[in-house]
Amino acid sequence: MILEAIIGSHAYGLATEESDVDRRGVFVAPTESFWLLEKPSTSVEGPSPEQLSWEVEHFCKLGLKSNPTVLETLVSPLIEINTPMGEELQALLPAFLSRYAVRAYTRATEMQLSRAGRNLKPKQLMHVVRLRLLGLHLVRTGELSIAADRSLLRIRDGSMPWDDAVAWAHRLGDELASADGPLPEEPDRARVEDWLVSVRRRML
Repeated sequence: MILEAIIGSHAYGLATEESDVDRRGVFVAPTESFWLLEKPSTSVEGPSPEQLSWEVEHFCKLGLKSNPTVLETLVSPLIEINTPMGEELQALLPAFLSRYAVRAYTRATEMQLSRAGRNLKPKQLMHVVRLRLLGLHLVRTGELSIAADRSLLRIRDGSMPWDDAVAWAHRLGDELASADGPLPEEPDRARVEDWLVSVRRRML
């Protein structure tokens, strides 16, 4: 394990007494294990509840596609395990950031939002709005920050009218679709790949 962090509501500043503790980590399999017919797992669940760890290559592939959970793991303020290799991975964050984020953050929320009139829960709608605000800030500024305004809890506790919250989410989706900023069109795949190759060499 080279990096492990708490993500989710605790990292966003939106935790309540009922909030789960979500852990995400990155591990490196021995290089020789890829020479076998049976390849290493790309991800492993546990041992704690709500814990998932990715093998570093799979993590990098997801990061190059702007997977929101992967990117948030790199910037969580709640780090539980970090190594020199983990610090290198964190420093690689700019290489992952690109306009793929527009599609990634829209895709990550549109399916949930389509259920808004049926079985979408207030907690889920809160995170739809949170994720779209995060994506919009990323696209406009080129900076990834997962800290959220606790006013979003008004969606979860029902003090914000449901229709207003849904309208806010849709409006953010429209803004995200047309947003512009300093992000490059493509991630720096070569930089990520060079680092990954260096990891494999060091793990021989």
